[in-house]
Amino acid sequence: MIDHHHQPGPMTGISLLLPITLTTMAVVLLAPVVPDLMGVFAHVPDHEYWVPMILTIPALCSALLCPFAGMLGDWFGRRRLLLAAFVVYAGVGVAPTFLHSLGAILVSRVGVGIAEAMIYVLSTVMIGDYYTGLARDRWLAGQTAFASLSALLFFNLGGLLGESGWRTPFFVYAWALAMFALVWKYTWEPSARDPGDEAAAAPHNGSWEGFPWAVMAMIAAITIYGSVFFYTVQIQAPGGLAALGLASPARRGFLTSLASIGVPLGTFVYSRLAERFPVARLLLAEFLLLAVGFALMARAGNVPGFLVGCFVNQIGAGMLLPTLLVWSMSILSFAIRGRGTGLWQSAFAFGQFLSPVVVTFAGKRAGGLLGAFGVLALAALGGAVAALVAGRGSPAMARG
Repeated sequence: MIDHHHQPGPMTGISLLLPITLTTMAVVLLAPVVPDLMGVFAHVPDHEYWVPMILTIPALCSALLCPFAGMLGDWFGRRRLLLAAFVVYAGVGVAPTFLHSLGAILVSRVGVGIAEAMIYVLSTVMIGDYYTGLARDRWLAGQTAFASLSALLFFNLGGLLGESGWRTPFFVYAWALAMFALVWKYTWEPSARDPGDEAAAAPHNGSWEGFPWAVMAMIAAITIYGSVFFYTVQIQAPGGLAALGLASPARRGFLTSLASIGVPLGTFVYSRLAERFPVARLLLAEFLLLAVGFALMARAGNVPGFLVGCFVNQIGAGMLLPTLLVWSMSILSFAIRGRGTGLWQSAFAFGQFLSPVVVTFAGKRAGGLLGAFGVLALAALGGAVAALVAGRGSPAMARG
């Protein structure tokens, strides 16, 4: 049914934008202390693979569980599950401050990933439920801006707290309790806008009838590919700076956050171009920017040159995420929105999880981390070529 007593205001939108900072925090808050964690757990076999997973295990869980989070949201409703997820996230997020083994920390990160999947899907779905048309597109694009702006904070905060030990940044996970309070106060359980959809769109909907499988599969494939690039700078830039001789975690975090200003700038550029260009042209421009940025990072012999490459790359990343998210949301009705959004976010999270694995694999064969950026430049260029070709042959991409 349509609820005439509730109309989404600015605080409703903000309360649903802020939870995206929790998914960003799972990656970037700890990035400045990863080099230190490498030293702490150097005695663990294959620690060069396991330690980065402290950042990205939550993404793997999201990749596996986001579709189920979407199903639960369609079946039980969105709000109550979102509120419960905030409490779980805070508890397991803080836990590594009291843990001593790498294995136990990784298990706690699985808990973060379970809660993150619920938060990631349900907050996004609720934006789609409350808003329509251009307002919906702007709030969804705003998620990218909020995520990137929070990255500026969390990079610096993680670096500063990391100066007093690698455990200290984990206390910031209690921030999820503030999200609980905002969502509790400013949201309500969404319902269908169209009275004709009441029966199909009410909670306990489990039908897949009319689900756009073909288009969603194409979007998911592009999303996995693009997500590997999207998170590379946020995860790997501190390591690149360390390779160029920068030893301070705080300094690495600060400079990475400066480069990440490119993400909200890219989101702003997207908001000005989205209505005028089809998806294929947007993806072409975005993959080209990613490729140029990676190439500059690979060839930089100093910190300033490396940061310029990071900044260019992040502009492309800031355009890429809202392009893919808005594209997927535009083809989903209320009744299937939870599951469709869950599938898209699963694809994005899977790419996030793959990102450090891909970079490590490339680095071992390209002479180190800076060499890996050169490999990624070629891969992103391949994405641009694919977007150019697909734009001529795919109606779904040509329409925008």
